[in-house]
Amino acid sequence: MKSKTPLDRQEKELFEQAMGSVKPMSQDKVNLKKPTQSQKKQQSHRLTFEKQQFHFSDEYEPQLPSTGPMKYVREDADSFEAKLLRRGEYAPELILDLHGLKQQESKQEIAALLASCIKQHVKCACIIHGIGNRVLKTKVPHWLVQHPDVLAFHQAPLEWGGMGALLILLDLPDDPFCK
Repeated sequence: MKSKTPLDRQEKELFEQAMGSVKPMSQDKVNLKKPTQSQKKQQSHRLTFEKQQFHFSDEYEPQLPSTGPMKYVREDADSFEAKLLRRGEYAPELILDLHGLKQQESKQEIAALLASCIKQHVKCACIIHGIGNRVLKTKVPHWLVQHPDVLAFHQAPLEWGGMGALLILLDLPDDPFCK
């Protein structure tokens, strides 16, 4: 790349004085091997397995509020967590937008999001389901209740999607390297 403004002799001398006895680094080259067909198959199989790690049931009907904002707190958790979610005390580190996805695709993406949250040790995530015909708006909470690592969820504050989104709080293990 050529410099737009060439340096004059004085600037070059100042630069050389500032650099002193610095020597250029020699570049170590690493020749990466291309993955073989069997390695590609193993990787795609692993990704497919990770996406389908948790299966949500469409038959399960949890006891969720029918009026007011959508919220849920697991029985063994503090109910104050839902209040903190409602206030926006937790900021989501990962956001999943389900607009344009079908129910089956949405279930897979939610399972992948939750697996990713656990793997990356993310405590709070946001799922934007939209309002539309209210299909995903009613199904997403029913699916989330089934997951063992979902501690609580609450309708998101306006800044994170309002009535068309849920903030999810996950129960992460104490050791981030255990899973």
